[in-house]
Amino acid sequence: MLWRRNLFAPLAALALALTASAGAGTAAAATDTTVVAAASPTASAADDFGAPGPYATAVEVGAITTLYYPRDIADSDRRHPVIVWGNGTGGVPLVYRDLMLHWASQGFVVAAANTPMSNLGISMRASIDMLTGRNADRGSIFFDRVDLEHIGASGHSQGGAAAIVVGSDPRIDTILPIQPGPLANINAVRVPALLLAGQRDSIVFPALVKAFYNAADHIPALYGEVRGADHFTVVGDPGPFAAPTTAWFRAQLMGDRTAGAPFFGPGCGICTDTATWSDVRRNSLALSVPAATP
Repeated sequence: MLWRRNLFAPLAALALALTASAGAGTAAAATDTTVVAAASPTASAADDFGAPGPYATAVEVGAITTLYYPRDIADSDRRHPVIVWGNGTGGVPLVYRDLMLHWASQGFVVAAANTPMSNLGISMRASIDMLTGRNADRGSIFFDRVDLEHIGASGHSQGGAAAIVVGSDPRIDTILPIQPGPLANINAVRVPALLLAGQRDSIVFPALVKAFYNAADHIPALYGEVRGADHFTVVGDPGPFAAPTTAWFRAQLMGDRTAGAPFFGPGCGICTDTATWSDVRRNSLALSVPAATP
């Protein structure tokens, strides 16, 4: 399809550029698993979801999945929720590294499928299976530290469609598709959804994302159109996508009431933030969710 052909070349080129600039440590994947330590973030204010979280992060590059996670997870005093991620056409997790590390710094285990063709969600489901095994393995740093009761699905473009596809899996608790491609059926999803579009996206037009939102009348669903964003704004530095995606997952997967305030109740923050959003919509089921109970 045209949107796939248009997307493949720039994402593939960017992946190569980022790989070259990341250094040999991140790019080397000759063995099945490579572990790369990432920088320690500064602690952020409780409601500054665009700022790095309190956790230092690490990266593990596997054959099927790249994991971004709190570096000291083995010594953590809590279990960490999971976000499974799907790449855009021709993309790899490295393209979205900044967003993945941002979520990991906020306390999530991010399992990014390595495939550049993620639409079917096969690798994303396999990531959950893999983490289930690692969580049960006493020899793993993830032993009993992964919160498998709270799992979200996200992705960009073709990977956004994959997040919708995977949203039908009973293990998934929420979905956050970013500029999702058209090959998905949101009618099969039974969990809350935040669907993000870019105002200036000429590959996945906002109208295509609105169509998913309009069809999602059976679940709490929100539509957010990021002002001025094109299809590649989320690539590299995620900019305006970092804070709302983090807040959504903290609200849905961690029960963070402060994080739910931008989306729910009469004080809906994203509804009045016209500097960030060019269009925000909430369906009747989302309107019925009180701010204090995301």
